[in-house]
This record gives sequence, structure tokens and C-alpha cells, in this order.
Amino acid sequence: MRDSSNRLIDYLRISVTDRCNLRCTYCMPPEGVEKKRHDQLLSLEDLALAARAAASLGVRKIRLTGGEPLVRHGIVHLVSLISAIPAITSLGMTTNGTLLAPLAADLKAAGLMSINISLDTLDPERYRELTRGGDIRQAIAGVETAAALGFPLKLNMVVFPETSPDEIASMRRFADNLGARLQRIAAYTLVDEKQDGHGMERPPRCATCNRIRLTSDGMLRPCLRSSLEVRFDPAHPEESIREAVLAKPPCGGLCDDRTIAQIGG
Repeated sequence: MRDSSNRLIDYLRISVTDRCNLRCTYCMPPEGVEKKRHDQLLSLEDLALAARAAASLGVRKIRLTGGEPLVRHGIVHLVSLISAIPAITSLGMTTNGTLLAPLAADLKAAGLMSINISLDTLDPERYRELTRGGDIRQAIAGVETAAALGFPLKLNMVVFPETSPDEIASMRRFADNLGARLQRIAAYTLVDEKQDGHGMERPPRCATCNRIRLTSDGMLRPCLRSSLEVRFDPAHPEESIREAVLAKPPCGGLCDDRTIAQIGG
């Protein structure tokens, strides 16, 4: 599929839940977000249907996100449903890692191919501050378990103005020792205009963006930095996805109707 700017769209990010067990300062307000009822969320079968429809239109890469995807009941089953789609050549997950250690082996057996783990610091107190109470030991256990199982692994580090070069270097050494890659993410908010000249690995430049997103409550988002969305229709899945792709703007602006946790980053 190509969008109106002739970009090849071959990547679908699926947010499986708006819930999270952490309250990261850059992701959601201290009180969290208003939780959707179970009947407001797409079923696992509808999420898999969206993946199959996207694959039929040329999507080859799918990433499961949240909120925190590992709080979604049935997440291992969903991985198995999507991994069974022959056209999908890359199936990954982005997680904060705190719930990963006991689930990692089952996720791998179900067909998960890679994992990105959000980890912005190795300092326990700084981690508690950024996550509003998280325990870094749980995140490290998730990282180490995923590495031991042989998952291709990236560590997503949000870089703030106050982040020191030494902290980045420490994270890079930690990643290298595990055979993982460090992915630096420039700190941003959705209500500020998109800036491409940040010099880090993420967010991607608009000119090369190849992705659309599906929220857990069934809205296709052509662009993270836009409030535009298209209702995913399980009765006409391919048509919904085509509409979202063609609605993708040439460049992101700002989004003022959802938090990052509600879209999936």
C-alpha cells in the first residue's frame, strides 16, 4: 500500500490495551487515563482480523503495544493468531518489561519474533521517579530473560534535556553486554509540533514514516501526531485500512485528543 505521499505503508502497530501497570511521566497523567470497558475494546479475534486484512494489503511488520500489552488477558493467544499469518515477516512487541520474565518463553513459543523494552535509566531511584513507583528489578529481570531466550532485543531509552552523556553511555554498555541494541528516543509530547531534527533513532522522520496504528478501542490512526482517526470496521476490514492509509498526512502536527498510552506510541 502507498499513501497519498507515495510512502510505502507496510507496518501496523496494534495497541492491545489502554491500561498500564506504570504511570510514566512522559506517557500519561499521574492518575492514569480513563479505562475503557471490556466491551469497548476490540476482541482478540478482531485484532487478528485487522492483522490479516493489513497483511493482505501489503503490511509485513506488526508490533503489539499498549498501554502495557502484557496486562491484556490472552496476549499469548493473540501472538499465536498473528504469527500464523504467512505474510507477516516481523512480529514484535513493545513492553515496559516488568511483567515479561514469566511470560517470555510462552511468547516466544507462540511466535513472537522480537521485543523492545522501555528502559530510560539504570538508576533505581530515577526509574521510580520516571515511572511513578516502578521497580527497576522487575524490568531488568524482563530484559535479562528476553536476552537469555535469544530474542532480538532493543532497549528504548527516552532522552530528556537533563539526560547526561554518561547515562546514555551506561545504557549502551548495558545493552551491548546483553547483545541488545540501544534505541534513543527524543522526548516529545503530542501537543507540541512535530520536530524531525532531533538526531536520535526515534521518532522517525515524517518523510520515511511507513506505519499506521490501530487503537485498542478500534480506531485506525494514520499518524501519531494527528487527531485524525478512522473507525475500524470488522465487516469491511480492508476498506477501513485503505481509508486510513490514504488519510495519512504528509507530516505530523499535533494530537490533542489522546495520550501516548491510549494510542500506543
